[in-house]
Amino acid sequence: MIKVRSFAETDRAELRGLFRRAGEASPSAAQWGHEDSEAAIYLNPYMDLAPDSLFVAVLDGALVGYLTGCLDSAKFPSESERVGRAIRKYRLVFRPRTAPFFARAALDAASVALRREPTAREFHDARRPAHLHINLTPEARGTGAADALMNRWFDRLKETGSPGCFLQTLVENTRAVRFFQRMGFVEHGPTPLVPGFRYGGRRMHQQTMVWTP
Repeated sequence: MIKVRSFAETDRAELRGLFRRAGEASPSAAQWGHEDSEAAIYLNPYMDLAPDSLFVAVLDGALVGYLTGCLDSAKFPSESERVGRAIRKYRLVFRPRTAPFFARAALDAASVALRREPTAREFHDARRPAHLHINLTPEARGTGAADALMNRWFDRLKETGSPGCFLQTLVENTRAVRFFQRMGFVEHGPTPLVPGFRYGGRRMHQQTMVWTP
């Protein structure tokens, strides 16, 4: 049976290992393929700065999923800040395995700029200050872990009086979009290109979704 509980400091090593496997085979897993830098953006800051909004799903004594959250995005380092720090720290544009991704991202950004089209950007709305990321291992899918994690997150928002929440996923991750719709999120705004990202050789696009209590 799936159990959801709050993150504990003793979970760090196992959660970091889980980060490697979570999201496998989904469009959201198609980043630039450097695990340490990706964890420095999407996991470590939440363990360090918002541990009270981090929840883990446990199955047979092992972590199989997690939800990282932030109640006030304006008080949390922005994604662009975190990405910039990771690029500099790990010298990603100079690494043979990651440089092609960032070169492709630059070309994508230049291409849409010439056409005066938008690219993916961060979301700012005081009516929906909270945000989240959720990830499961393949074996946890279909077990109810995702629903349990989201319901614990909704409890957290209600307990703290949050006026609303947003998340950003990929249009092409149709399974995730359907799941968030089922949990009460609705699509919001345009769906711009995410520079550099590819899935099955095709470009991917950002989908912002919002939820209110």
